[in-house]
Amino acid sequence: MSNATVRVLMVVGEGTVLPALAPAGAFGPFDLSISQGLDAAAARLAQEQFDAVLITARTVDARKLLQWPALSQAATEPALIVLTTDEPGAELATLLVRKGVQDVLPLAIDAVDALPRALRLAIERKAQERLTRKACATDLMTGLPNQSQLIEHANQLIALREREPAPMALLALRVEGLASAEARLGAESANVLRRKIAVRLRVGVRASDVVASLGADAFAVLLPKFQEPQDAERVAAKLCNALHPPFAVSGSEVSVAVACGVANYPDDGKDGASLLRRAIGLAASTRAQGRAGAAGPAPAANDPVGN
Repeated sequence: MSNATVRVLMVVGEGTVLPALAPAGAFGPFDLSISQGLDAAAARLAQEQFDAVLITARTVDARKLLQWPALSQAATEPALIVLTTDEPGAELATLLVRKGVQDVLPLAIDAVDALPRALRLAIERKAQERLTRKACATDLMTGLPNQSQLIEHANQLIALREREPAPMALLALRVEGLASAEARLGAESANVLRRKIAVRLRVGVRASDVVASLGADAFAVLLPKFQEPQDAERVAAKLCNALHPPFAVSGSEVSVAVACGVANYPDDGKDGASLLRRAIGLAASTRAQGRAGAAGPAPAANDPVGN
């Protein structure tokens, strides 16, 4: 368990008194900040980062937390603990936990030992949750976001585009040649090829664009914003051309063929899943371009990382 100082925002609810949490101790040290009420806490959360948020609430007011606009912000990154004046009951406690609260504890909890322990363990659990979410949202072979993460990100951007209209597109790339490379060179070589394809795609777009893995032989690129409607087609052509030069894999040159489908928001879909289905369908119905599966002697030097 880390002994680094953690920032804690302590939120004083109406009619409650904060427990006397010591900044130092076996489960500290804690850097404590205090906000009076939820509105003040929301303003602090919008401006600063905290490792944990500790909210005190009268049990009769605890249900109001479910409608607090900043609840998701308070529970997404920090570890959120709610202290109630009385037992909140199983139903309310469960609802709060489902909203991201790490724990619901009595305000009378021992502030010398039990509360620091609960706070530190909640912070550690939250850190493990973030690692798990990252692993589940990542294609471990390439390090790229997977399909579910791509759709989630697309939906977040679509919500932004509804307030700030701008062209947005999702590209799907179907790659031919990976299966033949695996049959000829082995599974690990095919994995190396996928990683090299991912690198070329990542290098070929802006830092704000999202490259994702859609499975063993497909990738996607989310273009959050561009100037002209035809820019998405130009990016698609650029990425296909970037994958045409052979890859050096396990002492051989391996070439792939690529087909790309472009789905534009909002004409081709108004949510991430619809855009992705459209782009995949277009890629599936498009003839792949390139010389797939070619093999030969390795070049003098292997592919550089960005090739």
